[in-house]
Amino acid sequence: AAGLDSAFHIVNGNKKDNFWMMGDTGPCGPCSELHIDLTPEGDTKGGLVNADSGQCIEIWNLVFIQYNANPDGTFAPLAARHVDTGMGFERVAAVIQSTNGFTDFSRPVSNYDTDVFCPIFAALEKLSGKKYAATLPGPEATDQEKTDTAFRVIGDHIRTLSFSIADGIQPGNTDRNYVLRRILRRAVRYGRTLGFYEPFFYKLVDVLADSMGDVFPELKKRREIVQQTIRTEEESFNKTLDRGIDLFREEIERMGDKKELTGEFAFKLYDTYGFPLDLTELMARETGLTVDNAGFDALMEQQRDRARAAQKKEVISVTSLSSGATTEFVGFEQLSTTAKVIEVVQEKKRTGIVLDRSVFYAEMGGQVGDTGTLSIGGKTWAVTDTQKAGDAFLHFVKDDAAPEPGSEVEVTVDADRRAAIQRHHTVTHLFHWALHEVTSPDASQKGSYVGPEKLTFDFNSPALTPQQVADIEQLVNERIVDNAVVSWIGMPYSEVAGNDGILQFFGDKYGDTVRVVQIGGEANALNGYSMELCGGTHARATGEIGLFRISAESAIAAGVRRVEAVAGLVAAGQARDDAGRIAALAEALNSPVREIEKKIETSLGQVKKLEKQLKALRQSQAAGMARELLARAETIDGVQVVTANLGQADGDYAQAVVDALRGEFEGVIVLGASASGRVVLLANVADSLTDRIEAGKIIQVIAPVVGGKGGGKPTQARGGGKDASRVDEALAKVAGLVAAG
Repeated sequence: AAGLDSAFHIVNGNKKDNFWMMGDTGPCGPCSELHIDLTPEGDTKGGLVNADSGQCIEIWNLVFIQYNANPDGTFAPLAARHVDTGMGFERVAAVIQSTNGFTDFSRPVSNYDTDVFCPIFAALEKLSGKKYAATLPGPEATDQEKTDTAFRVIGDHIRTLSFSIADGIQPGNTDRNYVLRRILRRAVRYGRTLGFYEPFFYKLVDVLADSMGDVFPELKKRREIVQQTIRTEEESFNKTLDRGIDLFREEIERMGDKKELTGEFAFKLYDTYGFPLDLTELMARETGLTVDNAGFDALMEQQRDRARAAQKKEVISVTSLSSGATTEFVGFEQLSTTAKVIEVVQEKKRTGIVLDRSVFYAEMGGQVGDTGTLSIGGKTWAVTDTQKAGDAFLHFVKDDAAPEPGSEVEVTVDADRRAAIQRHHTVTHLFHWALHEVTSPDASQKGSYVGPEKLTFDFNSPALTPQQVADIEQLVNERIVDNAVVSWIGMPYSEVAGNDGILQFFGDKYGDTVRVVQIGGEANALNGYSMELCGGTHARATGEIGLFRISAESAIAAGVRRVEAVAGLVAAGQARDDAGRIAALAEALNSPVREIEKKIETSLGQVKKLEKQLKALRQSQAAGMARELLARAETIDGVQVVTANLGQADGDYAQAVVDALRGEFEGVIVLGASASGRVVLLANVADSLTDRIEAGKIIQVIAPVVGGKGGGKPTQARGGGKDASRVDEALAKVAGLVAAG
């Protein structure tokens, strides 16, 4: 009745096309794909199915999960079977919108000609002053085809990055984090095609959040974090992108007729300028070149070897222990015990003693190993460190004459040192809780160090403001004063997994049984305000921590911050030292402490006053220069034009002159200046004249004269270069550009 004929509406496939497997082993089964004929006549009768044609695409797939693929290559029926169905949303949207609801099949179907991408492209058009024309690149890509490619890449990449960062993944140097960094840097490089030389990519987060936030609410909720993360990465890469591109061009000129970039050069771009290999390969393809990947890989491996050698730590060999050697940890409830020596091993210049049970905590999860003593009768060994090797704890002593295997020893932890460590570990959990309260639950832990002298806490977040640091410190100290109970309970991980109230870290591997540390609430009731999976030792109540002080907050990697802090007696000692230094300063200045505070406040006020005066002076000078330039304005083909070389001046001053002119003048303004060997070029065109001449195009023409590049919007643009001696020559081109219209 619908006009279907199984003779050609059903195309029988084979295992390659119509059998889905998730891997070499595991659930699998045959699949039925739904394809759509997009040719104008619609009469290909299945001839284009799986023929890699844009006029016949798969829009849906039904996988009948009914077998399990075994390691030996056989298939066994599954006890429970189901159908896994997946429709390509963007493909269906493209088909519907590109064909005007299945009425017009005259133009190619594209995912980019849909409501999914249109808001992003509209924002890009507004930012860049360029138009998207939906062209596809040919063998010799035109400027419009290059522009359209850049639109599509940037539109795709802003979605990938925004969704991933909103899900808690940060750009970085390893694994999936590095994938994000590569994607971001590729997008920034394509931004140059659209004339972006300043950060622009992060500005697209707003339009994406507005258009897709209803179906992906995390994007709206974490909008600021996504923007800040992208902007930080973008600013970092922008600093080296232009220099890397210049070196790439110089290398091409040096190569002559050669068609392959050396691995050494590709590695230099990566190592010095942050160019991922795929970005170098992209630039090479655009110029008809290839890259020596093998040479690049060899240099990368050499760098890894150097890094491993530089960071090499003492490795405790499990193979040097007897198989099955295990140590029972009993140090949560007691600080001393009697234990039997199982084995004695030599590691480097130290002797490691393995006990059947121990109160010493072996270094794990950021918490350092315990120290203390082992003793038999009148003989005592000082334990300088405790490390874990497999399931065994090694208690390291310097004395080669260790107790004999089988002997019983008294094991005693350094109680004062353990107490300091426990204060720092417990307050780490309080800090994590307070960080979420003051900033966002998205600020996730990336690492920590817990020792007797301090703690450090690494987390992904924009930089904390001084007020946020103060608020976190205050919140933590309030909880310390509350003297809340700190409790812990062991339980099956299956009961913890998926519990949003218990902090657990993506990527960490947990055993069948885990330990939940809870602060506040009823002991072991899992109703505290802080609950985390943690195997370390802790104070019994927050009041034992005493005092908490944040010593420093800094960046350790892109998007990752580190806080250093102290607690207890260490914090009290630090506060006492600070007070002593202030008192000594007061004595040296012969002034009471309160008077020093007043003087500091007065000095800060004077600095702010001077900054305001400097800004006012700059504006006054710029206004005076603007008046001089207005008097020298000329008319070219009916358009008023001001061009000037401001000489030794920075970009801020040049921009101030442009701003002053813009309020009094409706025409074309092009200024040049140079400072510290760098040239800045600024162009401004009145709105009423952009149909004749655009600021971005002016800069694109004149910037190469001074050995640089630039671009911008139709009304305002900016460029730079290196050759200050040719600024006048560059400005001389403006008259011809205005006349040509």
